Amino acid sequence: MTTTDAPPVRVLIADDQAMVRGSFRVLVDHTPGMTAVGEAANGAEAVELARRERPDVVLMDIRMPGLDGIEATRQICSDPALSAVRVLILTTFDLDEYVYAALRAGAAGFLLKDTPPSDVLTAVSVVAAGEALLAPSVTRRLIKEFARRPEPARPPSRSLDGITDRELEVLGLIARGLSNTEITEHLHLSLATVKTHIGRLLTKLRARDRAQLVIVAYETGLVGDRRRGA
Repeated sequence: MTTTDAPPVRVLIADDQAMVRGSFRVLVDHTPGMTAVGEAANGAEAVELARRERPDVVLMDIRMPGLDGIEATRQICSDPALSAVRVLILTTFDLDEYVYAALRAGAAGFLLKDTPPSDVLTAVSVVAAGEALLAPSVTRRLIKEFARRPEPARPPSRSLDGITDRELEVLGLIARGLSNTEITEHLHLSLATVKTHIGRLLTKLRARDRAQLVIVAYETGLVGDRRRGA
């Protein structure tokens, strides 16, 4: 099947500002291989439309009236019937707690609204393909935030028991925002080997995607100088 024969990536846009929704809709609808399937002005509408339209990707704002984007993301990502729906967070609020909360809720990506349109479209394609995406600047600040936080009051829900030293290296680099290609260069491994390690990490840590691996790295202290001197 050629690329032109592939069904378009179906995108749902959730934002409380009509102008923002309209701008994203025009951007998506004028991009070959993508189509907008709906607009939501708040989180409750986003959840309802996601259940009705089953989009490939939801472009989700965070601050919306009533049900916010974080809780809407949590409801979508925890619904087994919506397991194929991916959420890409878009916000003007470049704050660490939002990044962490969005990832914990199951978001597959996090970008700021000042991201260039071409990069937003690339992010939609990446997330629709099953990958996870974080803006590099956001990843760096998230790591810095976790490094300065006190130890968690309760044990993490997942541990790194059973993870090999090489897998720990790969996990640490994922959490630092490196791509698969960058990891191959850093560890002098083949791309196939890196993908194998990532697949094993997803299985062993019961993570749904790359973004969830980032969360595990933070919660277990692999990133943030909480263990292993990382």
